[in-house]
Amino acid sequence: MNMSNAQYRVDDSSILNYYEIGTAKDKLLLLHAQGTNSFSFNNVIAKLAKHYHVYLVDYYGHGKSSHNPEKYNLVSIGNDIIDFIENVICDSVAVLGHSSGGLIAAYIAAHSPRCSKLILEDPPFFSSWGKRRYNTYNYKDLSSVCHSFLSQSKEKDFVYYYFINQYCWNFFPDESRETVREKLSGFALKYRTKHPDKNLKVLFWPKKFLEGFNGLQYYDPHFGEAFYNDSFNGDVDYCGLLSKIKCKTLFMKATTTIGENGLLQGALSDEDLQQVNALIENMEIERFDCGHGIHTEKPKQFVQAVVSI
Repeated sequence: MNMSNAQYRVDDSSILNYYEIGTAKDKLLLLHAQGTNSFSFNNVIAKLAKHYHVYLVDYYGHGKSSHNPEKYNLVSIGNDIIDFIENVICDSVAVLGHSSGGLIAAYIAAHSPRCSKLILEDPPFFSSWGKRRYNTYNYKDLSSVCHSFLSQSKEKDFVYYYFINQYCWNFFPDESRETVREKLSGFALKYRTKHPDKNLKVLFWPKKFLEGFNGLQYYDPHFGEAFYNDSFNGDVDYCGLLSKIKCKTLFMKATTTIGENGLLQGALSDEDLQQVNALIENMEIERFDCGHGIHTEKPKQFVQAVVSI
């Protein structure tokens, strides 16, 4: 089964790149997480396409879609994908969003009658904006690295810059951290120099951790800056937004760890999830014993959940 690629021009400065696969009657729109692109769903697309006519969109700042910082906010992205649904899909569609893609999916479900079902894969409701964001892994990691990258001019390669500055180095023992970082950073630089358009590969670096680099070479760090300064969320009232969602909703909750100093190592806490559950009137919760990328770590259970809703 082949996947086609096309682009939809929203306006003179905005293009949404998308992929399409499958011929089933039921439609499914997939929205990826921050820092990656539609190919993050590669390991589940074929199985989903047996049940759905699948659309995958690179939202702004990612993949082949427009890199326009003026559009790096929930309202602009949400409205333009609703426009995409109206003019390209032209039908009712189940909308699935992973992580920040889940925030966008919720906006679509709250504002578009075309959204027939909503599937939320571990989105960061109530944790990724305002003062709460300061003590989350994403803020300490990707958002802060984006901010520091844009504040300097020496290093031009964001992928390499992110590798050497990512927060997970803090988990290495003090006595070996810098030695290991210097060695592996050398591998990363060599690979980036030779393969600037490929996903990063680093000797001895766990494959699971490298998944966060898939598609990062096509990511605009200004998007991460929008989470750093909270402009992505703007004045959005998430309580009001979630209460507007009336379609059947599935919330996929990954395991959350609270680290030192209360650092939220995950998308949202159980208390956050309870608040979401109280606001969306027709929602089911399915928990997965894995990290934030449920569709990569638990693909069989993920596909079964999506097909069963």
